[in-house]
Amino acid sequence: MKGLFVFFSPFSLMVLFFLCVSFTTETEAGLRNGDGVYIVYMGSASSAANAYRAQILINTMFKRRADDIVHTYKHGFTGFAARLTAEEAKVIAKKPGVVSVFPDPNYQLHTTHSWDFLKYQTAVKIDSGPPSSAVSDGSYDTIIGILDTGIWPESESFNDKDMGPIPSRWKGTCMEAKDFNSSNCNRKIIGARFYKSSDDDSEYFTTRDVIGHGTHTSSTAAGSAVENASYYGVASGTAKGGSPNARIAMYKVCNPGGCAGSSILAAFDDAIVDGVDVLSLSLGAPSYAHIELNTDPIAIGAFHAVEQGILVVCSAGNDGPNGGTVVNTAPWIMTVAANTIDRDLESDVVLGGNKVIKGEGIHFGNVSKSPVYPLIHGKSAKSTDASESSARTCDYGSLDQEKVKGKIVLCENVDGSSYASSASDEVKSKGGIGCIFVDDRTRAVASAYGTFPTTVIDSKEAADIFSYINSTKDPVATILPTVTVEKFTPAPSVAYFSSRGPSSITRSILKPDITAPGVAILAAWTGKDTSISLEGKPPSQFNVISGTSMAAPHVTAVASLIKSLHPTWSPSAIRSAIMTTATQTNNDKGLITTETGAIATPYDTGAGELSTTASMQPGLVYETTATDYLNFICYYGFNVSTIKTISKSVPANFTCPEDSKLDLISTINYPSIGISGFKGNENKTVSRTVTNVGGDGVAVYTVSVETPPGFSIQVTPEKLQFTKDGEKLTYQVTVSAADSPKNDVFGALTWSNAKYKVRSPIVISSETSTTN
Repeated sequence: MKGLFVFFSPFSLMVLFFLCVSFTTETEAGLRNGDGVYIVYMGSASSAANAYRAQILINTMFKRRADDIVHTYKHGFTGFAARLTAEEAKVIAKKPGVVSVFPDPNYQLHTTHSWDFLKYQTAVKIDSGPPSSAVSDGSYDTIIGILDTGIWPESESFNDKDMGPIPSRWKGTCMEAKDFNSSNCNRKIIGARFYKSSDDDSEYFTTRDVIGHGTHTSSTAAGSAVENASYYGVASGTAKGGSPNARIAMYKVCNPGGCAGSSILAAFDDAIVDGVDVLSLSLGAPSYAHIELNTDPIAIGAFHAVEQGILVVCSAGNDGPNGGTVVNTAPWIMTVAANTIDRDLESDVVLGGNKVIKGEGIHFGNVSKSPVYPLIHGKSAKSTDASESSARTCDYGSLDQEKVKGKIVLCENVDGSSYASSASDEVKSKGGIGCIFVDDRTRAVASAYGTFPTTVIDSKEAADIFSYINSTKDPVATILPTVTVEKFTPAPSVAYFSSRGPSSITRSILKPDITAPGVAILAAWTGKDTSISLEGKPPSQFNVISGTSMAAPHVTAVASLIKSLHPTWSPSAIRSAIMTTATQTNNDKGLITTETGAIATPYDTGAGELSTTASMQPGLVYETTATDYLNFICYYGFNVSTIKTISKSVPANFTCPEDSKLDLISTINYPSIGISGFKGNENKTVSRTVTNVGGDGVAVYTVSVETPPGFSIQVTPEKLQFTKDGEKLTYQVTVSAADSPKNDVFGALTWSNAKYKVRSPIVISSETSTTN
């Protein structure tokens, strides 16, 4: 699947369509026409030489054209965004100190109960807020920065009741606009910034959310508890963020025209100096773009944020289920896939004879609960000019009004690229009573269809309906209203839209890193969105939507809780705590599966599903150092001179390792182990270093290994004996096999004692192996 995947109203879908397509059109337009907004990236802001060169460039080129400067970057890194011709961009790219010059891309959005499910999945029951130890002494107040579409400050999810003073270290601001006052900020929303993109209408020069996405992600991460929340009675319960005591700083980088890369970089630059602890981004480039690291605003901004001790959490993208579609895969980014939860939003079909077929969907249709409506297959309702295939799919204009009027129509996703919403619209436009859509892909992901009865079933369930239609002269049916089914099994499963590994950058680092709830998530919404309203009812204050956009803030919240417990931990230590404590099993005590029922691999889930409890006390952590990241950049092909321009943390005697190549990325101290380019009849050895953070001083861990068939994995030593907290010990992993793998293979190693289990997934690939 290509492009955006979040469930919204028709108006919002139209807006988000532009967010999807804008990446290509903006970037290619700049190259074709020779002018447009370009980003000039000049590396670290800690270098006085870099800052001086940037200022000289701006002074000389824009002395009489100040309006052509869109943004300047000076806090976390150096550079600027400006309107340039292609020729000017080429000239600037050759100037001393310039790392890269590239057209300003527009990125796309990757678009309750979910927290209770995560807690239910763990062995330890905790309350609806963070673990008590996370806030027992109030010693550290975490600040979550969110780069998104803005925020709706009046939402009850952002009330600051019982919250203490704003942390004194906060240096941010609350930008005012015509519809956003400084009073809209409080002790929950402590920062609000918006960024002017070159083509934006002035009505969007505000931090107020007009789309809903940013309000949803913010409340998922750090919203205050709101009782009796629902979407018109569906998914009802207490809506709460995973880190309800955290503060929110909103950086509005997305408008209906898209998420400009230059604005994303400006937000990173501000967030670094403002003082956030964690940054959350539910957006990114489309998977087909294959952006290089030095021209990716998210990778660039995240690198400098991590240098300043800020963890960056990003959604993996919604281009699944195809392999190799994961985005935001730089090793300094935590990349999040999406899974289902144990709540099903069920809308069943009742056939004549009262046979019930289970379906999925959110609708509020007022139809009989008895099967009294004629049922017809789309193929049998074909219009004169339509093909049989388009009629089966119920494509636009494919159905005959006289054949459809007053009936329920059975439609199919014949070509794998159609959606129930389109079929539903066609059936409704021709006077139908309801739509049953057959789609194995979307069966587990509830979408909203307003008041028109629509439900999605899988092909196995459809076989019963086809059999019924063919066995009776006058088939009848009805579609029941949506009901919320709790404790649904099996859950979690990987959402079909969730982008999959391996990374297009390198197979030597496993991506995604982790999976988290991202299907049918209830959270706050804009307060005046009539496009999602039911007729005669006020706009809903909450909405139920899906996407890796919804998964990322779950991980952001847990990272915030870990930071509150361990304020001195580095971003990589927090990432390690989350990854090594992840779970691989579902609530049926089986292994997590994909949307097809197949056992999920680390390319689907990363290390596994997020744990809200074990991650707080992981026992051991893998700390990925600044030198690890510098070595990664070496292995990726950058020279020392460029690296010294990019980073503020380059040791004086740093040199790139000899024979730097992509395969050596396996050696950086990452919590997972990816070995690429493996050849038969050889051994490959990588080392890892773990730090004892268990709090018990003396600790002994022994290793166990899950070895893929045909391979041998030897860990040396097999026992780690720590004598004190903070001690670091190193071990080696040697992989051998008689032949190169035809397919990428997976294993794991776990260090454990009586108190902790610290698990690392292993992925092994050859130059010719496939991901299937």
